[in-house]
Amino acid sequence: MLLQDNYETMKIERRDRGIAVVTLNRPERLNAVNARMHAELARFSRDFADDRELRVLVLTGMGRAFSAGGDFGPGDRVGSNTTGPDLWTEARQIVDHILECEKPIVSAVNGYAMGLGASVALLCDVVVAGPSAVFADTHVNMGIGAGDGGQLIWPFLIGVNKAKYFLMTGDRIKGKEAHEIGLVNFYVEDDAQLMPKAFEIAERLAAGAPQAVAASKMAVNAYLRSVSSMVMPICLRYEQLTMQTEDHREAVRAFQEKRAPRFTGK
Repeated sequence: MLLQDNYETMKIERRDRGIAVVTLNRPERLNAVNARMHAELARFSRDFADDRELRVLVLTGMGRAFSAGGDFGPGDRVGSNTTGPDLWTEARQIVDHILECEKPIVSAVNGYAMGLGASVALLCDVVVAGPSAVFADTHVNMGIGAGDGGQLIWPFLIGVNKAKYFLMTGDRIKGKEAHEIGLVNFYVEDDAQLMPKAFEIAERLAAGAPQAVAASKMAVNAYLRSVSSMVMPICLRYEQLTMQTEDHREAVRAFQEKRAPRFTGK
């Protein structure tokens, strides 16, 4: 079951009509993903899927961001204490468990959705964004490949060449433009309307016939999963290799020192 006692970096709220709200809850770090959150992202959708009382999940972020992506600050950052196979197993599970979930997941994107944060938001079945939303796959800015699902989901949503451009540059896309190019389903003009819109969609999905709703998304997700089985091992292998480069180490130093990195290709 999806229970608060099992989560430290996520706030779990159970609402009427079988709706759950999961809020990424490290607002002091813009909900950046540390080792603990990485592990919890790998299983929240599985716990939701197994919870018989729940029909729809709304995923959002606490404070000024959905998620700023991997936490590369000092201390308990992602990869700091999970550098073995568990890190890469979790990375696959984050993607695969979302795609395997038969129940609808709606992401309500407030503020930054960067790197892994963008991947998680965009892998959801319905994506709602407001004017504060900013999407970017910023792996390349940290000297690493976009291995957390960006190379899987971005091409499906906006096309191959557009996706490659954004993945290779890390350029940012604001909420309105994201809606215009098809990256998100819905755009609200006022951030105050973000959660009401997400709940409106969630309530409509929760009122539907659960088996019919599941049947209507799972064949589409099976297509994504078939591609995932091919590309995710390649994505993660390249990400793993690039995490061993001097360029990545330089990017981490630059991030912590609040300066632009100087990449050398080493």
